Amino acid sequence: MSSASPSHPVVAVIGGGPAGLMAAERLAQAGVSVRVYDAMPSVGRKFLLAGIGGMNITHSESAEPFLGRYREAAPWVGQWLQRLDGPALRDWIHGLGIDTFVGSSGRVFPTDMKAAPLLRAWLKRLRESGVTLHPRHRWLGWDGQQLLFDTPEGPLQTAADAVVLALGGGSWARLGSDGAWVPWLRERGVEVRELRPANCGFTTVWSDHLRQRFAGQPLKQVIARVIAVDGQCHERRGECVVTEDGLEGSLVYALSAELRELIDNHGQAELQLDLAPDRSQSQLAQLLALPRKGQSLAAVLRKRAGLDALKTALLHECLGKEQLADPQRLAAGIKGLSIRLTGTRPLDEAISSAGGVTGPALDEQLMLKNLPGVFCAGEMLDWEAPTGGYLLTACFASGLVAAEGVIRWLGASSSTSTNGNA
Repeated sequence: MSSASPSHPVVAVIGGGPAGLMAAERLAQAGVSVRVYDAMPSVGRKFLLAGIGGMNITHSESAEPFLGRYREAAPWVGQWLQRLDGPALRDWIHGLGIDTFVGSSGRVFPTDMKAAPLLRAWLKRLRESGVTLHPRHRWLGWDGQQLLFDTPEGPLQTAADAVVLALGGGSWARLGSDGAWVPWLRERGVEVRELRPANCGFTTVWSDHLRQRFAGQPLKQVIARVIAVDGQCHERRGECVVTEDGLEGSLVYALSAELRELIDNHGQAELQLDLAPDRSQSQLAQLLALPRKGQSLAAVLRKRAGLDALKTALLHECLGKEQLADPQRLAAGIKGLSIRLTGTRPLDEAISSAGGVTGPALDEQLMLKNLPGVFCAGEMLDWEAPTGGYLLTACFASGLVAAEGVIRWLGASSSTSTNGNA
């Protein structure tokens, strides 16, 4: 990058989400002049949206299973978490005057469950440390060595001694994460994997009856299983929602990476649902074999298997008449109902995205090898994680790592310049 001020380094942080703001805070602590640019009218828009319904900031899970949530990117993300893991992030939040608690699921929340008070306290501290915020500044790439922005006052070109890109992935474009940066980095020789939906809904073909009668209704207390491309079985218990063209919700999101890979490789994915997780198949078979005494199948399933109308409708949707009439086969269907998923919902609807700037394109400090002085952080990097606090924790941690990389790089550049002048 071209020098903005040889005596007082200026760093441009582009993107005002958790990763960018964490980078800004660490840089300000080091005495660097920090300018945060964001395309939206205010920073932290997606962070605030994530807090609707409860701000899940991190997870209390122990280190080994926590790290495993990042799948093949675990070794890479693990390096960031050495600088800021879940407990350290909680301590940081407490330093803002915000208390936290651990929910029954192990997820960590602010005591008031809200994101806005945390963000307000954070922005106050950033401003007091000298960080300047520049909203409505949409980055348009470079013009030579200058950063180019579209602003309400017109085009702006500016220089910086270093840059932290924290532009997000490709989901929720209306909040600023639109993936527009991908071609600009590729033009400069940076390897960027295609942005794909993560923590997303999936499509299937429902009958008109199921779609019209049950779309939008929750499918409660089920176990979902998927056999991944590598042959491993992944299983989660929870809830999801039946939509007009498929399934979405936390249970499906937790398995989205495995389901997406199956669809990429085979054109479809099989999701198995255990509709009665607290009953064994043999128990169900015995109960269903008892005389009906004039009761309908729906009544029998409700009274003996504990299935509501939606679960019964799914059985009719996916099983044939012969299987429905045979207690043994029906019990097997209840414990392992197969639903064929054919695709993902659009990227812009996903909670997060997979893909992005690849690990080999960056050094250990998250600086682009092709663009010295340009660092990357957050969701624009090539990793993914399920919801539950894992996404936010890694975003915060990567921002810290990138900032410390900037500090080291500026120090090395200053030392080189001094030695050269001598």
